[in-house]
Amino acid sequence: MSVESDSQIVSDSEVKGLISRLPKKVRAYVSLARADRPIGSWLLFWPGAAAVALSGGLITNWFLLPALLLGSFLMRSAGCIYNDIVDRDLDKKVARTWNRPLASGIISLKSAYLFLGILCLAGLGCLSVFNNIARWVAIASLLLVAIYPFMKRISWWPQAWLGLVFSWAALVGGIGVRHYLDPATLSLYLGSIFWVIGFDTIYAIQDIEDDALAGIKSSARALKNHIRAGIAVFYSLALLFWGIALWLIQPQFLALVALFPLACHFLWQVMTLDTKNGNNALLRFRSNREAGFLLFLACSTIGMVGIFYLR
Repeated sequence: MSVESDSQIVSDSEVKGLISRLPKKVRAYVSLARADRPIGSWLLFWPGAAAVALSGGLITNWFLLPALLLGSFLMRSAGCIYNDIVDRDLDKKVARTWNRPLASGIISLKSAYLFLGILCLAGLGCLSVFNNIARWVAIASLLLVAIYPFMKRISWWPQAWLGLVFSWAALVGGIGVRHYLDPATLSLYLGSIFWVIGFDTIYAIQDIEDDALAGIKSSARALKNHIRAGIAVFYSLALLFWGIALWLIQPQFLALVALFPLACHFLWQVMTLDTKNGNNALLRFRSNREAGFLLFLACSTIGMVGIFYLR
């Protein structure tokens, strides 16, 4: 759990620290790629790392982890740029996003597309260490990414589609080790989808009022006065599917105990969440970086135990 205070949290369209001292144009590109806010990259990375660990690949396939980490950073940045391109008009109507580089006009649309292309090519380069099946699975995610920005216009649950996208690394990591999609990896992926819905609902709390004015749909708006209960349900489903994934690898009580620290972390998030306070919500959202690490530890424990028993 993070010890960072609510007063230290700033909106994602602000810059501070060393980033604020960069030349204006450079700072704009850093902001466009969200390179100054790596939380999204971590959230994209952890399901993939957990899948590698659960599949017993921490030793034999260790090289997949740095590839997933770099790829997560590059593709998350590319995804943010694409999202800003599609949402540039909507971003102008939301207090948290009105001064993003594209919405404010600091960076041109043409330059944004060029930057997007460079990042995508670099991200695809990270797939060189994966087997052919995992590569094609990774490439298939681009279709989901392309559709995501439009979901908030047609669905009250764009967070569910984001769950499909942000959990995709679990499929890539598991197949990267096993060369096929096994039930444990699939269950890990399903659990990650519910995790993403939960934490992105927390994130959406910041924009409820502005989203209502701009006509933007979200799970936070759909749940209305039942946000905390809804998040608790999503986190519970995540733990359920993750528990099944761990049990499929090692069917013993240890598989469930391994998830206990993560369950406590989720409980802290839900119990301390203030649905009327955007800073409070942003802090709880960002604490999912630690949640992802706890998931990785659980999968690492069970994955290594699985290797021991196989021997």
